[in-house]
Amino acid sequence: MRKRAAVLCGAAVVMAGAFTAVPADAGTPQHTHNAQAARLDWKKCGTTNSPTLQCASLKVPLDHANPRGQQITLALSRVPHTAKKYQGPLLVNPGGPGGSGLTFAGFIASGLPKSVAAQYDVIGFDPRGVGKSKPALDCRPGHFDPVRPNSVPSTPAIEKANLDRVKSFAAACGRKYADVLPYIDTVSAVRDMDSIRQALGAEKINYFGYSYGTYLGAVYAKLFPHQVRRLVLDSIVDPTGVWYDDNLAQDYAFNDRHRALMAWIAKYDTTYRLGTDPEKIEAKWYAMRAALAKKPAGGKVGASELEDTFVPGGYYNGYWPYLAEAFSDYVNSKNADPLVEAYENFAAVDASGDNGYSIYTSVQCRDASWPRDWDQWRDDNWAVYEKAPLMAWSNAWYNAPCAFWPAESLEPVNIANGKLPPTLLFQATNDAATPYEGGVTVHRLLAGSSLVVEQGGGNHGITLSGNACLDRYLAAYLTDGKVPRGGGEADAVCEAMPDPKPLSSKAASTSSRGSTLHGLLGFRG
Repeated sequence: MRKRAAVLCGAAVVMAGAFTAVPADAGTPQHTHNAQAARLDWKKCGTTNSPTLQCASLKVPLDHANPRGQQITLALSRVPHTAKKYQGPLLVNPGGPGGSGLTFAGFIASGLPKSVAAQYDVIGFDPRGVGKSKPALDCRPGHFDPVRPNSVPSTPAIEKANLDRVKSFAAACGRKYADVLPYIDTVSAVRDMDSIRQALGAEKINYFGYSYGTYLGAVYAKLFPHQVRRLVLDSIVDPTGVWYDDNLAQDYAFNDRHRALMAWIAKYDTTYRLGTDPEKIEAKWYAMRAALAKKPAGGKVGASELEDTFVPGGYYNGYWPYLAEAFSDYVNSKNADPLVEAYENFAAVDASGDNGYSIYTSVQCRDASWPRDWDQWRDDNWAVYEKAPLMAWSNAWYNAPCAFWPAESLEPVNIANGKLPPTLLFQATNDAATPYEGGVTVHRLLAGSSLVVEQGGGNHGITLSGNACLDRYLAAYLTDGKVPRGGGEADAVCEAMPDPKPLSSKAASTSSRGSTLHGLLGFRG
């Protein structure tokens, strides 16, 4: 629910339209065999940070079972290859569902070693319904405007207020997009990806996805295994739990990461003056939450908004110094201004966020069956809350429109696959958004895959954000398909980078690439 950072990263200047020889397995353009290739009219859309970025659009069927029916438009971006050795298109996705991928092409192209990026056309895209693709969904603008009801339904009145809110969101989606919602799902997005492949004139694609983008890539590989050349999945969704069970599992993992933040604050008592006992610091945090439930800071940050503000700290520890300062100032100096600023920086939802959440719910509610009996939600989430209170009810209300969704649900895709070339997986052991077990499960389900583990890492999205060990495995794979083979649960292990230092320290600055990546990654999936 953070604001999405509109960042375009740099790439080398190239001449569009240059012809280069390619190896036979690299997704060689087949323009003479595919009339769709002519559909892509690339135009310059570069910025200072990404001067060579190009943009195009592609029409695809709303319903792929009816290719001559209603058409929708996908927005695409490209950083063209510059090397004589061309390895084909590399489609990239930042997750979500609901994350925009247009700027992501520039980030990936600039993050890879120049010699590697130069061998690929890095292709970004806004999935159906997202961003600059048309139509772009926005079910209920302002759905996250503060101050929202307290997320913890401690009274029937609070529960009703939250239920009314999520029911109104689901109903608004049904009223505005009744004809579209049955086609906003992962399988439809995967078929769009194959339309992109065809429009690029490629026999095969390379794919690199983070977070929900790992599920998107795994489903593509299941439906189109012979069109996959290389596949990289970073911070991996457990496909056996989509989506209700996965969200419950997140709650425990985010609670652990929040407690890791409390322990980090305890190490720097001279800076934050909140004490040296993590449990007592956590008690102060919940006391702050209770106070904000009664009197929201700046008329913006109530109890629910406080949760939204601290959840990003579970995704990326680079935010910890800012969150700790805001916490400290509120408790010790009765100064709520830094807390309001942190909310505005990390949690406030703009129009792009409204669009992203509309797609998040549309995809997740359509992808798989959800309990339609609210009593089950109530029982399950109170049970989680007893052990992991931080995000239990916040996450429940975030996903609760699915209990009342106006479109029927599909069956999840079994991504088990024995038809792929070697694939490369990355997973941190303490990832909260996509817990470690998901990486192990997908490693088992994708025969021939290799799993690289970041031992002790708690960030979500771990390659191209500063860990040189991880990035070496990524670069080797994209260069020549080389993967590590360890034979155990993990094929290779990299140590996590150190936690950040307080802002007052000379070492306060966080990795700029890490910050950029975590501004681009999609919504809670």
